Amino acid sequence: MSDATDPWLIVGLGNPGPEYAANRHNVGFMVADLLATRIGGKFKRAQKAQAQVVEGRIGPPGPGSRRVVLAKPMSYMNLSGGPVTALRDFYKVPTDHVVAVHDELDVDYGSLRLKLGGGDNGHNGLKSMTKSMGPEYHRVRFGIGRPPGRMQVADFVLKDFGSVERKELEFLVDRAADSVECLLAEGLERAQSAYNS
Repeated sequence: MSDATDPWLIVGLGNPGPEYAANRHNVGFMVADLLATRIGGKFKRAQKAQAQVVEGRIGPPGPGSRRVVLAKPMSYMNLSGGPVTALRDFYKVPTDHVVAVHDELDVDYGSLRLKLGGGDNGHNGLKSMTKSMGPEYHRVRFGIGRPPGRMQVADFVLKDFGSVERKELEFLVDRAADSVECLLAEGLERAQSAYNS
C-alpha cells in the first residue's frame, strides 16, 4: 500500500507530433504541459521509457508537498501502457499513485470526472495502460462530448477543438490541472466533491 512519501506519476495521454497537438485526443498533453509550467520544469526525454518527463514537486513547501513525475508517452495513444509501466517501475511509483489525464467522450465538454479504477470505456490509451498494469490507477476524465451527427469517433477525437470550444479551453485545462493538484494534496474524495461536474 502506498504512503504519503511515495512519488506520484501524472500521465497526460495524447499523440506525439505537431499535427496532433491541438486535437481533442491530446487534452491530456495540454494539462501535463500546464502542470510542468506551474512547477517550473521543461519536458525532456526519459532515459528508461519512450516518454518525455519532468520531475518536481506539487503543493505548498513542507509536508504538504508531493514529489511528482509528469509524463507524456511518445508511443502514440494506443501503446501508452508500455512507457507508463516502465516509468512507474523506474520511479518506484505505486499503481494507485499513477494518474492518467485523458479525453472522455461520455462526459459533456468542459466537465471533469475524477475516479480510481474502473473500465477503459473504449479509450485506447486506458486500454493499453490497464493491460500493462491493471485498472487500479486514478483517472482525470476531461469531457469532450460525443461527435455530432454521423461523424466517426476516431475522426472526432483526432480533430482540433472547434472555435466555440477553444474560447473556454484554456480555462478548462487550467481547472483540470487544479483538480490534479487537489487530488494529490487532499485526496480523491475532496477532489471529486470540488471538481466533478
